[in-house]
Amino acid sequence: MDQRDLPLIGAALMVADLATHAEWLVGGQRDIEIQDPFIPDVLDGDWRAVAREARRLLAGHSGRLGIHGPFYSLNLAPFDPKVRAITIERLRQGLDFAGELGATHMVVHSPFMSFGHPAHTYTPASRRQYDIEAAHAVIEPLLPQAESLGCTIVIENIADGGPAPVLDLVRSFGTPLVRASLDTGHATIMQQVGAPTPDQWVREAGDLLAHVHLQDSDGLLDRHWAPGDGAISSATSR
Repeated sequence: MDQRDLPLIGAALMVADLATHAEWLVGGQRDIEIQDPFIPDVLDGDWRAVAREARRLLAGHSGRLGIHGPFYSLNLAPFDPKVRAITIERLRQGLDFAGELGATHMVVHSPFMSFGHPAHTYTPASRRQYDIEAAHAVIEPLLPQAESLGCTIVIENIADGGPAPVLDLVRSFGTPLVRASLDTGHATIMQQVGAPTPDQWVREAGDLLAHVHLQDSDGLLDRHWAPGDGAISSATSR
């Protein structure tokens, strides 16, 4: 394939770092993900000023623009109704930020935190449907707001033992407002306990995959190294 046909790599970064990279980002019309909305102090402060500053620094940008939604101390599928209410409130704040920014998508974390071998955890007979129903109780109230903003909610793999549970969750909504997100580094780490390679996630997700965090890792820690600096190339070439 001609390299001119390949997509340009984007960046996920804080608004404070935009000025340093704005020329590279805007000049290439690269995908951008603003990280600030996952910080509670941002959401509880003057977040509109943060979003306005991002828009100012990205003047002329017409590529995809997203945010990373809140995740600290949150679970996308909480069983406790009081915890669920807090989760919904925080995610609504994330969507408010997305609307102010003009973002096209918001990243949230998968609830499928595997504790055991991927072949056994979150199988259809082992909590999968229970957690899918709990996640619906969080996400469904957000969908009218997401639709009004034209903002897709993309669910990112974290400690997922494989793509099937999160893809079942995405399918269960039956709407393009909910899609999957692949973090290649997270997938590589989970290979150490039997999960599939990042490229297998891509193959299985197909059209349900709407977003990628492209980062490298040695498979031991969430390194966030530049692509090519870790083990992903060798791991996915087998």
